[in-house]
Parts: sequence; C-alpha cells; structure tokens
Amino acid sequence: MQRDNRNGPRKNHQINVSFVRLIDTDGTMLGVKPAQEALGMARQKNLDLVEIAPQAKPPVCKILDYSKYLYEIEKKSREARKKQKSGMLKEIQVRPRIASHDLETKVRHAEEFLQKHDNVRFIVVFHGRENQHKDLGRQMLTTLQERFASVANVEGNIQTAGNRMSITLTPKH
Repeated sequence: MQRDNRNGPRKNHQINVSFVRLIDTDGTMLGVKPAQEALGMARQKNLDLVEIAPQAKPPVCKILDYSKYLYEIEKKSREARKKQKSGMLKEIQVRPRIASHDLETKVRHAEEFLQKHDNVRFIVVFHGRENQHKDLGRQMLTTLQERFASVANVEGNIQTAGNRMSITLTPKH
C-alpha cells in the first residue's frame, strides 16, 4: 500500500514492512523491531504506530496519538505560512508636474512599504503634452533612485512603456 499524501503518514496496519526502527512516546530509540511487535506495543499503550520517516531503511515509526500528531503538523505549517512573507509589489503613480509636498507624501509611503519589506514601483504617467517632456520624468525617477539608495536597491534601469516610465525598488536586508 502506497503512502497517500492526502491522508497523511501511514499508521498501524497501513505500514506493510517487516521491520521498523521504533521510537517510544518519550522519544527514546527502542531499536529495530518487527512491525507486528511494534504495533502490539502501540496497542498496549492505546496509541498508534505512525511512520514518520518512510524513506529510511528500515522505516522509522513512532508510538504516538495520531490525531494529536496531525494537529501538530498542521499547527507547524500554519506558523510557517504566517511567518512567510512574499514581498508584495506596491505601485506608486505620480505625474511629472506633481507638487513637491505631494511627492514627499508619496515618498513617505514608499519608505513605509520598504520598511515592511515590500517592493515599490514608482510609475510616472504622462498625459497629453506631458509626453513631449519625458526628460522631466526621467529626472524625477533618477532623483528618487538617489534618495532611496541607502535603504533600497534598484531592479534594472528606468523602464519606458508608452506613456509610462518606471523603476522598481527592493528593500536592502
């Protein structure tokens, strides 16, 4: 019988090998035992025989409460997911003729995002006649790049696509 990942590790009669390396409930190694003897020891304690390392030779089994074991595994995976941080990409759009105070506000937001280990993309959007002054947008992005040099790295160069110009900042760790 193969191990079915959807149902968790094999237990009790699902373990179909002749010998297992047995670990007791308190973590002491009991050595290599016949699988039937190990199952009998687990039954005496009203617990389950659970295969915790099926790839080992012989497989490692432990005497424990199966439902409690599944709960602990789920709890560990929840904690791992909670601590996992996939750096979100935050986009901040500005116009080339933005007021200095408005730009300062957007820069403060970007600093907060970078402190939270998020990536930040500044996008300069050009409308109408502003398209003739792409140099203003390039100058603004270069200034931002220099301003964030101490706390962030720049991914690539300034990118231009249609009426947009952008840079992406990644936080320094």
